[in-house]
Amino acid sequence: MTALFLSLHVLAAILTVGPVAITASMFPRIARNALASPDADGTATARLLHRITRVYAAVGVAVPVLGYITGATLGVLSDAWLITSMVLTAGAAAVLILLVLPGQRRAVEALDAPRPSDPGALRRLPMHAGIFNLLWAVVVVLMIYRPGSTTGAGL
Repeated sequence: MTALFLSLHVLAAILTVGPVAITASMFPRIARNALASPDADGTATARLLHRITRVYAAVGVAVPVLGYITGATLGVLSDAWLITSMVLTAGAAAVLILLVLPGQRRAVEALDAPRPSDPGALRRLPMHAGIFNLLWAVVVVLMIYRPGSTTGAGL
């Protein structure tokens, strides 16, 4: 069962975190361009990127759930590298839920206004997306490196 849970965890991470990382990073430029030069295509693209970010973020809840189950089956829930990964994952989720998604929503609302204008949060959105992506990159490194690992894959 451990191999099944680990496979599902990795698959869920690839299929959900990857799209969120990409759309969160692409959104600010697309939205900024659409605000500067309002057109239907730019607005539709910004809306689509926001929707992808939102939907895949919701489905992405499977990643930490499957990770926890995998950690429990491996008996590593008390290992420092896994606890650190869980804290960083919670931090990434907080950045996504509290900063990225609301910032995107405000930008989409601004695009839908009769006279589109920069909502201000758009200036910080690339930084928020970068922080989200950096947290996930550190989690990936911890998952591969796993200090104390018996696989011999550690640095």
